[in-house]
Order: sequence, then C-alpha cells, then structure tokens
Amino acid sequence: MTINGGISFWYATDTTAHQPPRAPLTTDATADVVIVGGGYTGLWTAYYLKRAAPDLRVTVLEQKFCGYGASGRNGGWLYNGIAGRDRYAALHGHQAALRLQHAMNDTVTEVIDTAAKEGIDADVHRGGVLEVARTPAQLTRLKAFHAAELGFGESDRVLYDATDTRARIDIADAVGSSWTPHGARIHPLKLVRGLAAACEHLGVVIHESTPVTELAPRRAVTPYGTVRAPYVLRCTEGFTAALKGQKRTWLPMNSSMIVTAPLPPSAWDSLGWSDQAVLGDMAHAYMYAQRTADDRIAIGGRGVPYRFGSRTDNDGRTQPATIASLSSLLFSFFPQLTGTEITHAWSGVLGVPRDWCATVTLDATTGLGWAGGYVGSGVATANLAARTLRDLVLGETTELTTLPWVHHRVRRWEPEPFRWLGVHALYAAYREADRHESTTHRPTTTPLARLADHISGRG
Repeated sequence: MTINGGISFWYATDTTAHQPPRAPLTTDATADVVIVGGGYTGLWTAYYLKRAAPDLRVTVLEQKFCGYGASGRNGGWLYNGIAGRDRYAALHGHQAALRLQHAMNDTVTEVIDTAAKEGIDADVHRGGVLEVARTPAQLTRLKAFHAAELGFGESDRVLYDATDTRARIDIADAVGSSWTPHGARIHPLKLVRGLAAACEHLGVVIHESTPVTELAPRRAVTPYGTVRAPYVLRCTEGFTAALKGQKRTWLPMNSSMIVTAPLPPSAWDSLGWSDQAVLGDMAHAYMYAQRTADDRIAIGGRGVPYRFGSRTDNDGRTQPATIASLSSLLFSFFPQLTGTEITHAWSGVLGVPRDWCATVTLDATTGLGWAGGYVGSGVATANLAARTLRDLVLGETTELTTLPWVHHRVRRWEPEPFRWLGVHALYAAYREADRHESTTHRPTTTPLARLADHISGRG
C-alpha cells in the first residue's frame, strides 16, 4: 500500500528526522540578521554569514521545521542548472551569463565539499546528470540543448546516441541523451538536517514553529513577537505567497514524486544505471529521477501544477490520479519494472517568478533582501544564492555580487482567476504537445508547445 503524504519519503524514512522541534520564538528579539525560512537558502545563508563573521547575531525563523518545504521534498538533484540563464544572456550579454554558469558548475563541488567538511552524510554520489530523449522532437531539442551547454563552457559534456544511452540506462524508446559530470544524487532531507545542525554549532539561533506573517524594513513579525535586525532576508521560495503583500510575487508550483520499493540486484542488472547519474528528459512536462542509496527509483513530475489562490499543502499528500500518472511514466521508461510496488508518494511546491528567472537581491536602504525563484533547480542554486547574500550583507563587492542575476526585478503574476486558468491551460498544452510528439514522430517541436513557452515566459 502506497504511503501518501507524510511530508515526503525522505522524511518518512530518515531515522534522524523525528526529533522534538526547536523552540519557537516566545518574545520580541533582536539580531544583526534575521532570516525567514529554514530551508536550503536560509540555512546556507546563515552558515556562510557565521563562517565569514562569527560575531554576527543570526536568527532563522521557520514556520514548521527545517526541511518542511522543498528542501525536504525535492528529487535530490544537486546539479548545475539555473533558471533564467538564457534571459540573462539576452539582458547582460553572453559573457555575463557564462560567468553565472561557471559559478553554478563550481557550486556543485562547493556543496559536496562543504557537506563532507561538516560531517554531513547526505548519501552523496557524484554520477552526473543524464538528460534523455525518447521521441524525434525531443532529440532535436536535446541536440540544441547540448550545443547550448557547450556554448556556455561545458566542454566535458557528452552526447550519446540511442545505443550508448541504453548502455548507460536501459530506457525504453531512448533515441539519445546528453550527460554532464556537474551533478550528484543526494538525500535532500539529510542535507538540510545536517546543515541546520552545522548552523547551530556555529551559534545560529533557529526558531521552528514560528510563522512570519509580515516583513518590513528591519523587522520580521510573528504571532509570538517581532525580531528586529538591520537585515531581514526572505528565503521562503514556494511559500512566499503566504506572506503579506507577496501573493503574486512567486507562483507556488506543485511537483509530485513517487518512489518504488528497493529493487533486487537482478532488476539493476537489467536496468544498468550503475553510475547512478540523476535522470531527466526533454519532454515539455518533464520528469526527474534518481537511484536512491537504498536501490529504489524516485521519480517526479508535474501532477496538479497549481492550487487556486496560491495555496500550498499541509503534509505532502498528492492526488491518486497523479500517483497513477507518475507510475505509468515510470513503467513507460522501464517496462521491465511493471507491477513494482510504489511505496511512497508526496508533493511539494517550488517558486516560479513570472519570467522564470532565479534572483538574489538586497536593498541596502531598507535592509530587505531575498533569494529564490529557482523553478525546481534550487538544491545547488540555493547555495550560490546564499554565498551571494552573504557578500551583499557584508557590503563586499565580489565576483558573486556582480553576477547578472543579482538585483534582477520582474513583474508580478496575474491576479486570480487568470493565474489559475493560465497555469492549468499551459500544462494541459504541454501534456498535449508531448502526446502529439510521441504519436506523430516528427522531429520538430509542436507549435502548441512553442506558444505555451512564449505565453508562460519560459521561451
């Protein structure tokens, strides 16, 4: 029987996760920096600030517990993708976007090395990222994607044909793939739990069960008291819409996952996947997967993409239709696994700006800063954002503070019901485009998908 919800499979099976929550805020307080959000962005920011300036008083306020949001529910992809790179190239020039990409490449190593230095065992395995094409149209997009990555300096990226792809992972209907070494499999909750402990060891104060209702210059307001600080940093990603005045800032996009029971050695012999690269595809409604440390397959994608009014779930529960859809997707990739038990299913939200560009900002006049809008690429990007916020708070001009995503602004999302109607229509278009491409076998992207990309801001 599939366990549906329970925050995530990572949470349900992590023996260190079920600990008493950290004490909530109980009264007004002061700090030098107050950080709202106990996920990757907030905790990495606290970590790097205390490493750089040990005397800083840093407080983290988390509405539930550290890792409750995307940091404890994601697919475990630590990789070098960043949302908005092509737009930044158009706005600031190729060289500026190239610097951003090089910083992301380095960030994968930074996260792995820092976790090792802090003694965080997050089931890290650096097998790279394999993006696969399964239709002629996907193959055309894959080749264009591969060429674009080479143009942004990935000289170590490799393009595989159908035979070489299936020698790596025996994926049904695979016609080609692109592999980069700049990626790793992780256990996302183990990383965020270890990071929180490392922050506390450095002297960071973390208050859990402390929802922030309003952010203003030099103060964060909660039901239990107000924390005043020269710098107030919003690190709330997909939960940003719950804050006063932020309803249309970033759209909380839903993503769902399922995970199989552990597979026997015979199954892995048939599948390959021995290098344990994380796996993605070139579909419009794309998927992402990993081989877990205990030999399961965890696979995710969009189910119900958005809830009316920017609502978010409470415990990660996902609709039965989404579980069925993801199961069908898994078995279409790996028909030899048909009938394999699906043990867990869950959902979470990620932050999507209107132009699909991740950003880092600090207003020196008000002390208000924020980072996020990662559009599903936040495991590594949050670390780069945190190091950038550190430099901005410390008033330093560095290679990071001059990257093109710093201080980027974007218009707000449309009001309801247009937001809900638009998002659901767009993802219906993407699913129909995928269906059309898989049945017609034409080598070009369907016009419906190109139109959806243009309207959504992805194109």
